[in-house]
Amino acid sequence: MKRIGILGGGQLGRMLLQVAANYPVETYVLENDEHCPAAHLCHHFTKGDIKDFETVYNFAKGLDAVTIEIESVNVEALERLEAEGVNVFPKPSALRIIKNKIDQKKFYQHHQIPTSEFVITENKEELKAMASFLPAAHKLGMGGYDGRGVELLKTESDLENGFDAPAVLEKLVTVHKEIAMIVAVGSDGETTMYPPAEMIFDPVLNLLDYQVSPAELPEKTFWKVEAIAMAVVRNFNSPGLFAVELFVDKNGDVLVNETAPRVDMLWRIMLGYPLGCTDAIMPAVILNIVGEEGFSGPAYYEGLEEVLKMENAFVHLYGKAQTKPGRKMGHVTVIGKDRRELTYKANRIKHILKVKTR
Repeated sequence: MKRIGILGGGQLGRMLLQVAANYPVETYVLENDEHCPAAHLCHHFTKGDIKDFETVYNFAKGLDAVTIEIESVNVEALERLEAEGVNVFPKPSALRIIKNKIDQKKFYQHHQIPTSEFVITENKEELKAMASFLPAAHKLGMGGYDGRGVELLKTESDLENGFDAPAVLEKLVTVHKEIAMIVAVGSDGETTMYPPAEMIFDPVLNLLDYQVSPAELPEKTFWKVEAIAMAVVRNFNSPGLFAVELFVDKNGDVLVNETAPRVDMLWRIMLGYPLGCTDAIMPAVILNIVGEEGFSGPAYYEGLEEVLKMENAFVHLYGKAQTKPGRKMGHVTVIGKDRRELTYKANRIKHILKVKTR
């Protein structure tokens, strides 16, 4: 039985561990919060900082493999572990690129992967000189996640809202659809893709609201999306599961936005099993459940019973005891043959299920 560690104990770690019950594996989690969503699902829990070199190294040095559930980990420790024979998923070389938005954009540029025009700004003074480049999105190089660390700068007066730190200033493009492609890469180089999902974002929270899969795309556009996503992942030269997010404009042109690691098929990859089937069984919507504005404290799920009564709606709560505005608390998956009905149900659930405090 392989001994595999997970750096981070949030909702992705929880999902990974829920699936681990189906495999012959002994699981270890490193996380600062002993009450995190993944803590009670692993075989062994260690409280510690995933950003600290010695903590990460000592946690994983005796394991067969280690993976991450969030990108903000100590890559130097992972590099040393890899050099000493511990398998790391994804490889530290790929993780270095993924965790830094500046390096991501340079990576796409170097490999001639289409992405929006960009410039690098080291501080706010450099940013203020870029008024002619607007409208643009300013993205922190390191540390941003779930919409945080991104500012939309449309006019010169918006420049004051930018970051006084290394960041990417990315030219805004007219987006017709935002697509996510998840690509699995085995240790033997075998690849498979999930069907494309269309992402719909909350304009206030700048956070994924819900996604519909499979996305409706013209055949030629789908080929472009598939080819570009595969080009991104192949150039990482790393096993793992990667979500490539892409923009599609009205002309069918495709640009890569960002790439992030995922967990859906990761056990098969880490244990060297054949990659699973990714064929679409039925159209689906996945709706994020986030904390309501104005509520911080012990979580209470208003409308939960009503949603649980709905046909073909499946609730997944992340086990977070505390809620706060915009915090991801769970998601609901809805399946069905009629795409319009799926969207209707997603919007209905959004108005029924609220995360508040008592």
